[in-house]
Amino acid sequence: MFFQIGKTQPNIPKEKVDQQMALLLSRLNLDTRGLEKVKKSIDDPEKCVEELLTYFRSRTIIKHPIDRFEKSKFIGNYASEKDFKYANDALDHKFVGQPAYPSFFCGDDIDWNTRPVPDMEWVWQLNRMYFWNAMGRAYWHTADEKYAKEWCSQLIDWAAKNPNDAEHQYAWRSIEAGIRGRSWTGLYQRFIDSPSFTPDVLVTFLNSCFDHAEYLMTKYTSGSNWGLMEAEGLAFIAITFPEFQLSDSWKKEAFRRFNDEISLQVYPDGHQRELAIGYHMGCIGWFMRTYELAKMNNIDSAFPNSYLNTIQKMCDIPMKIGLPNGTNVQFGDAWEGKPGQHKEKFMEWAKLFDREDFLYLATDGKEGSMPDQTAFALKESGLYSMRSGWNNEAICLVLKCGPDGGGHSQPDNGTFDLYAGGRNLMPDAGSYIYNGDQENRKWFRQTKVHQTLTLNGKNTKYKPKLLSWKPNNDLGVLVVENGSYDNLTHRRAVFFVDKRYFIIVDEAIGEGSGDVGLHFQLAPGESEFHGKKMAFSTDFAEGWNVFVKTEKQKGLQLLEEEGQVSFEYTKKMPRPAYGFHIEKSSNQKGIRFITLVAPYKSEVPKVKIKLIGKPEIGSDEIKLRIKENGMSKVIGYSL
Repeated sequence: MFFQIGKTQPNIPKEKVDQQMALLLSRLNLDTRGLEKVKKSIDDPEKCVEELLTYFRSRTIIKHPIDRFEKSKFIGNYASEKDFKYANDALDHKFVGQPAYPSFFCGDDIDWNTRPVPDMEWVWQLNRMYFWNAMGRAYWHTADEKYAKEWCSQLIDWAAKNPNDAEHQYAWRSIEAGIRGRSWTGLYQRFIDSPSFTPDVLVTFLNSCFDHAEYLMTKYTSGSNWGLMEAEGLAFIAITFPEFQLSDSWKKEAFRRFNDEISLQVYPDGHQRELAIGYHMGCIGWFMRTYELAKMNNIDSAFPNSYLNTIQKMCDIPMKIGLPNGTNVQFGDAWEGKPGQHKEKFMEWAKLFDREDFLYLATDGKEGSMPDQTAFALKESGLYSMRSGWNNEAICLVLKCGPDGGGHSQPDNGTFDLYAGGRNLMPDAGSYIYNGDQENRKWFRQTKVHQTLTLNGKNTKYKPKLLSWKPNNDLGVLVVENGSYDNLTHRRAVFFVDKRYFIIVDEAIGEGSGDVGLHFQLAPGESEFHGKKMAFSTDFAEGWNVFVKTEKQKGLQLLEEEGQVSFEYTKKMPRPAYGFHIEKSSNQKGIRFITLVAPYKSEVPKVKIKLIGKPEIGSDEIKLRIKENGMSKVIGYSL
């Protein structure tokens, strides 16, 4: 037997190679149509595997999103600058792990357990081999054999050094195995026709795919995005390689999991249950990609119509709760991302679902039809949005008061994000990091660093309730409640007045005593502090700002607080943060705050607010009189 040697030089004894060949042949159904020459050569293992490679290179019956027969179309116009950076570094064993960190040299003799940073995400993601995908794209772009040669060598090296045992669990979390299961089928498409893809490489590759599938059959993280990646890896291996004796059982199990999980993991309103937008978008992909692969291979009947209908609801989410410039609200383990980041997806979905509103968002309004609503309630998820329109300058507030989404969620019910005039004026704090620096992770998960109410600065519980939702044009009304503590409930009413500014009424209801804090955070930059007026504002020299003022009451203080925001993994920056604080005794039924939150471009809206009557804290009805520019109106709610 023979194989090409790249920079990586695995030293595999012939006896081991022979064992791996025999193992592979025992795993295949040699009665599969097209494998006649393979079966006929069974007594000559080397010839048998050469015939097997010939079979796979000539096979056309299996379709894949990466079509190897269209390779020539991509010469000179495929890989990005980033792809070339990752791919060329990988040739010298300088690999990217968690991409927030710099690439790192993992040795001439690769150490797949290299740990240049304390964050375990680095070594876990190293073993997802994103740089291999970059090498594949660079190979198709350039047709330079150096990428294929080195990839084949690294594949053999990884498989030899990483058996699935207790010592190598850094490489064998089920999430990494699932990711590899899908991505390796694409790498197969990239490299199968390369002269460097020898029989030895085929044996190693197919045996590892079999090992991955059998492992994934034992791992089922139901209710989590992990479960989808596990099922996706299983499905892609099963569909791409039906020649395995166990492929049918793998495929049936993967399909069963997807059909079960789409009901378990997606609320009727369309949001994935972990309530973090990045994972929601990922779940759309995990549900969709296996369906599309099945459809390409004429086996999509395994999925009922309800499956695709639910995916369409999921696709509504970035439209309904995304910010006007296309960035995300950072609730939980989420990241803001880049403006317009979902346009390509909206274009795909516009075609798939024949949706004019998706087309409108994909083309910045040049085509399609504007969405027919400006306010949305995801009642099961506890996410609500109000906006003034569908251009990038629109005013938009997105509020969260929902169930516990698990490890990617934060105890911040009642919090909101405010965007206006092309600027995120009051962004959510984000999460900064997953692993490694746990002190910073804990800091970003505190309730008091979100735009909501606390008692003695402690974290709140998840006990949400929607009390009223009336998204009218001249006055949008949202009233939610959270059982934040055993002895104190937070009720928040948000009034969107004339689609220009917000009045927020917060009530701390119950016997809980101590410091009641109402916290707000602003975008990074300068701010103005008006302690005596119980007000503060951003202070951008150009563009839009936001003014926040709470009605005075006895004992109320406005204090500056610690503020930070993280828009990228492991990166954070200071920002202004303020809190209204008042001491509450146990015999007080509650505390009420009435706050104006007014985005503005040139002048602060001169709004005066007065509570009508003396409604008890927690009563079912409240009325406010607001005066502006000589005009007066009454707003309120009745539950």
